[in-house]
Amino acid sequence: MEHLEKLIDSLHLEDLHNEAHPSIFDENERYDMLILRLPVVGKTLMMKSWGFVITPDSSYFYDPAKKSFDALDDRFNAPYQILDKVTDQLLKSFERYKDLIEDMEELLYQNKTPKEFMRTWMDLKRDILRIERVLLRASVAMKDLIDYYDKAERFPLNHYIDITEHLERTMHSCTLQMSKLDYLYSFHQARTNEKMNTLISTLTIISAIFLPLNLIVGFFGMNTSGLPFAEGSNGTFYAFFFMLSLIILSVAVLYFWKRKTEQS
Repeated sequence: MEHLEKLIDSLHLEDLHNEAHPSIFDENERYDMLILRLPVVGKTLMMKSWGFVITPDSSYFYDPAKKSFDALDDRFNAPYQILDKVTDQLLKSFERYKDLIEDMEELLYQNKTPKEFMRTWMDLKRDILRIERVLLRASVAMKDLIDYYDKAERFPLNHYIDITEHLERTMHSCTLQMSKLDYLYSFHQARTNEKMNTLISTLTIISAIFLPLNLIVGFFGMNTSGLPFAEGSNGTFYAFFFMLSLIILSVAVLYFWKRKTEQS
């Protein structure tokens, strides 16, 4: 396809060679160029660009592995068939993110905190944001192509609209999953704050009970003369009885305070 490479502008060749090039539809006098960058969801998220050159008579697919152009059988239908498989696979593979989020949601509803919740949450948020951003650009490029070829002879308008609909459906799923992630984060934070408040309340009660005891122990532990209960054989019993009474009094005060607070 040396004649095709000579026909294409050098800047457009660089765009096709660039595996990270964003989606774009470029109109020219002798040919048109479509680059569609789409997510590939596997064990890890990847972005891949598909490049096409459409001439008045035919169309060509740019193979990045061979760094060459492959002639397609049909000017419009052949590019559609390639992109249709890619977008269909994207719709199916995006279910992986839905399943992960549903698993997180179910564990939270069962009052079980998923392992490494924040790390998983941030990874999902990052991937879905990237997918949504890339699909938005791809959808705009597809709409530009449809608007340009709308009146062209033998242009399968409904087929390309179907591809755009798949992209927009996946974007809608991204928006929905992002909302779910935000809700799960708020739910997780609320439950974490509730546990923290309960822990602080418990520590406060323990401190309220043992702080007077520490004061008494410190008082009787002073190395001075004339301390109460220091004389006589029952001093330890009296000191113990006094501290026990103080504990009971503290617990009673806290109990009635908590009961009054709950009633109000």
